[in-house]
Amino acid sequence: MRLFFIAGAAVVATLVIPLTAVQASAAAVEFTKVQYDSPGDDTGSNNSLNKEWIKITNRSNQKKTLTGWTVRDPQGHVFKFPEFKLGAGRTVTIHTGKGTDSRTDLYWRQDRYVWNNEGDKAILKNANKKLVHVCKWGSGSGSAAC
Repeated sequence: MRLFFIAGAAVVATLVIPLTAVQASAAAVEFTKVQYDSPGDDTGSNNSLNKEWIKITNRSNQKKTLTGWTVRDPQGHVFKFPEFKLGAGRTVTIHTGKGTDSRTDLYWRQDRYVWNNEGDKAILKNANKKLVHVCKWGSGSGSAAC
């Protein structure tokens, strides 16, 4: 009876441990905060557009290549990462408007606001189009933790 139990436990461990490792790696890069309502009046200026943003953090201890990853909303707005690596423990902010990309800030280059103030959803997919993380929010203060 003990031998059967030990063998059964070994089979379960073999099936569960790889799944846990996949889940941990999938959650290593995730949305952390969104400013879905640009502070002040929505003037549509580039300055106002850039005050609407979403942050993505690499919670792992290794640099992650995000080249080809996408951020999208249900309305069809899609941001595709250029050649980009996010350092371990680092955060990148994706601004809605135009600007000069850097290691900490990327620009979607939109002429209109992306995120809906009444509630929206951000979807992060890797270069293989596999779902990595989702951030949903309702109406509120203009920003939300993911």
